[in-house]
Amino acid sequence: MIRVKLPTHLRVLAKVDGEVELAVDEPVTVAAVLDALESGYPVLRGAIRDQGTGKRRAFVRYFACEQDLSHEPPETPLPERVVSGDEPLLVIGAMAGG
Repeated sequence: MIRVKLPTHLRVLAKVDGEVELAVDEPVTVAAVLDALESGYPVLRGAIRDQGTGKRRAFVRYFACEQDLSHEPPETPLPERVVSGDEPLLVIGAMAGG
């Protein structure tokens, strides 16, 4: 099972507490995890990535094993520690302001 940690506002929207666990077929990629997440929690469609283009929203970032995966192609395989369930995929709302 893949573990996903969502920011508070998305957990509230999806009505979940803590981490979300998802079954994801190989290869486990950011795109595959987000597909499974949006399938299980349809209310999140369009909140993390654009529904039309599938691209990551500007103020959302993905991290795994202390690596920023936000600018990697969505089909890049996730680290083995995420695939094995030892580490979560973090979906983070980026900070902005001035």
